[in-house]
Amino acid sequence: MSVVRRALILATSAALLAACSPSPAPSTPNGAGAPAATSITELDYYADEQGSAAWQKILDTCATQTGIKIERQKVPTSQMLPKVLQSASSKTLPNLLFTDNPTLQQVAATGALTPLSDYGITTDGLYPSIVKAGTYQDKVYGVAPGVNGLALIYNKDLLQAAGVEPPKTWEELKAASAKLTKDGKYGLAFSAVPSEEGTWQFLPFFWSNGAELSQLDSAQSTQALQYVTDLVNSGSASKSVVTWNQNDVADQFVGGNAAMMINGSWNIARLDEQKALHYGVVPIPVPQAGGKPVVALGGEVGTVPVTSGPAQQAAGKVLSCILSDPTMVEWSKAHAYIPSKTTVAEKFGTDQPAMQAFVAEVGTARSRTAELGEKYPKVSQALADAIQAALTGKTPVDQALKAAQQASGS
Repeated sequence: MSVVRRALILATSAALLAACSPSPAPSTPNGAGAPAATSITELDYYADEQGSAAWQKILDTCATQTGIKIERQKVPTSQMLPKVLQSASSKTLPNLLFTDNPTLQQVAATGALTPLSDYGITTDGLYPSIVKAGTYQDKVYGVAPGVNGLALIYNKDLLQAAGVEPPKTWEELKAASAKLTKDGKYGLAFSAVPSEEGTWQFLPFFWSNGAELSQLDSAQSTQALQYVTDLVNSGSASKSVVTWNQNDVADQFVGGNAAMMINGSWNIARLDEQKALHYGVVPIPVPQAGGKPVVALGGEVGTVPVTSGPAQQAAGKVLSCILSDPTMVEWSKAHAYIPSKTTVAEKFGTDQPAMQAFVAEVGTARSRTAELGEKYPKVSQALADAIQAALTGKTPVDQALKAAQQASGS
């Protein structure tokens, strides 16, 4: 056989083999084309019994729908951010992470998160403020299936006995709190502990009065803190607010020691368990009639950390399930949250009357990190310290806020 003929035969055989053999999968980002992952790890901080059970049900639902096993981990709220930042540094984050929305910017700044657009997750139909809460440097890294917020919750029987209507303005709240303070009971209860919890409770007064986090010692900020301080100094609110967390506030309200409280939607299930308690919920009062309260968005955002390609895609699939309309509603019902999509939330408020005030507030609510991004935690702590100093009488309001502005570095 000639060399030329042999070469032709070999070339033809090679071509036939190539045509019959499967082509290698192209290399694509995020593991597309790689074998699909059948399990993922997930981390959250729903450590309380009720919240943990409700969240587990959501994970079980999406595990069934996607066919992906979810290995859940949970830690107390106070341990979440340190654990996440440490895991980001060591590249040992879980495949799916649910974290408090103000921490997203800080985590995203480490480069540990992936844009949700990588998984076909869009922000269509979401409240703009919810989109901002999950955005870092113009990319969406987290989306919440539902959010929570604060409102004014009142004891219907106590207000009726005192001839008091649920207040809508600061002046009405001041008058109502004073009239309802008697027989060892306070008109109003709220939390002012020196942490993010205290700042979160003060922000509706701060923002609704036109104050901004970039200028803690503005006239609007000073007026808002003076208003809250006067409620305590007048005796309409207990001096113990500086030590009460939000659970303590709910205890005071349920125990009949406060006629009204500023608190969150997550308390609704607990209030419903008190058969002798008749309560109502209205938006937080505003400085002037006709205004709308500006509350801070609460709740957790779902993120997909940088891990491995197939696991990232699987986590994105599970997150898509969690963000679907039916799952949003299921989660919101179980944990007294407000669905993140406007149309879903509006129907939810109609179906759940006790949640209507919270739904009404989401439209004007603000993300705590929208203005300052990853600088927010430092500013929040400075403001919390100022609130504490003013309410305890340690420092006049204006001086406390000037010190806060200096400490914040904003």
